[in-house]
Amino acid sequence: MVNDQAMLEVSHLATAFDIEAGRVRAVDDVSFQVHRGKTLGIVGESGCGKSVTALSIMRLLPRPAGKILDGRILYRGTDIVKMTPETMRTIRGRHISMIFQEPMTALNPVHRIGRQIGEVFQLHDATRDETRIRDKSVEMLAKVGIPDPERRIREYSHQISGGMRQRVMIAMALAVRPDILIADEPTTALDVTIQAQILDLMKQLQQENGMAMIFITHDLGVIADICDDVVVMYAGTVVESAPVRELFENPRHPYTRGLLESIPRLETPRKISLPIIRGMVPTLDNLPPGCRFQNRCPIAIPICESVPPGLTPVGNRHEARCYLA
Repeated sequence: MVNDQAMLEVSHLATAFDIEAGRVRAVDDVSFQVHRGKTLGIVGESGCGKSVTALSIMRLLPRPAGKILDGRILYRGTDIVKMTPETMRTIRGRHISMIFQEPMTALNPVHRIGRQIGEVFQLHDATRDETRIRDKSVEMLAKVGIPDPERRIREYSHQISGGMRQRVMIAMALAVRPDILIADEPTTALDVTIQAQILDLMKQLQQENGMAMIFITHDLGVIADICDDVVVMYAGTVVESAPVRELFENPRHPYTRGLLESIPRLETPRKISLPIIRGMVPTLDNLPPGCRFQNRCPIAIPICESVPPGLTPVGNRHEARCYLA
């Protein structure tokens, strides 16, 4: 995926955590680009490194355990990895914003909704007038579809539903119209009707603002609905990347094929077992030699057990980390 117009470019990112057993790489050799007005999906099983990649971009890794070891994260040509903490604070929230995975823990339970949205305007929009801040907060809640926003800004997070809390998080993330929005599984805990509303809302706001979006999920149905390009991660690294239609029509990595085959379809006969990917994801402190998927791969060959494959072009803007791709 090469394009000089990329708004965000992650190149060979490696992020590690220091634990009692030593240093483990949670993200290793991850590369992708995000373009204005486009949505990049990052998909994979729990623990594959999706959220750590997002926290690395935001420079919000838990310290001192988490560290970016290698690679570049270029925002409009400037490397985020090398920014001072002070410079990063001006970028975070104002230019690159994030919707966190669990809104109940991301929202402060002791402050009213209005105050939490208002802080965004105070920090990034240089707005000090309390009446103007309140009006802007009400306007943002109305924009994300929350009924009676005048009343909601006076409430606490425990007084509103999960769907509304997620909308509040979206309102906070989009309050100052960032260039890039990172959404970390924003619909996981929601029922399907609320999930559909949230996805429609995010697409609508993206069209209005022209922002780029990184959408992190384990749901390939959501990927198909909202994304332009897809990165598939496994055990901390990228195993395949492609435009969304190309990935669904022509998956080249056996892990991607396994994910797609496990999705129930309308034509699937009733009461039939779906294909599964056998085995377990290896732990990051005990990765197999060679290809990280080789112990679960149905088509592995001897070289897979000893030599790690590189990410190889297999088509137009399509790459796969597999010797048989």
